[in-house]
Amino acid sequence: MGYQILVVGYNEDSCTDIARALAYEVGAEIARRGCILVTGGLGGVMAAAARGARENGGITVSILPQKETSAANPYSTVKIATGLSHMRNMVNVWSSDGVIVVGGGAGTLIEVAVAYLEGKPIVAVSGSGGVADEYAGKYLDDRQRVLIHRAGSPREAVEKVIRLASEGQQP
Repeated sequence: MGYQILVVGYNEDSCTDIARALAYEVGAEIARRGCILVTGGLGGVMAAAARGARENGGITVSILPQKETSAANPYSTVKIATGLSHMRNMVNVWSSDGVIVVGGGAGTLIEVAVAYLEGKPIVAVSGSGGVADEYAGKYLDDRQRVLIHRAGSPREAVEKVIRLASEGQQP
């Protein structure tokens, strides 16, 4: 298997149809590339990406905020119950080689900030809304060292995050 790629974005309550469709394609592309999908294991972007990966023969890892695995979306191959609530966002990032952002709100921004601190590549899918559109193509620090890369399509996002992860650094 290839890289472990974290997909973050809208939860079930705020997920748009556009973000859901883009997340599905991101998950499918991750599976086609032989990589493992990592998500927070719940609904919205997480479930859509997991569905895309599973329907294309991929492995999905769901790192859950709850203490029980029963909360995982039905497309989860591996379910990890943490009982850590939002703190599990750190585990999600630590368990990945790079992050793809599809839409998202405050929880997504937490994962983006942790990825920034950990030097993980971050790629946002343009046109997916929320955090992805707000920060795509922008630097996260005043020294302009950590860029949230912009991708115009799910395929470009996966290609870019794999390339950046293979370079071993966040340019």
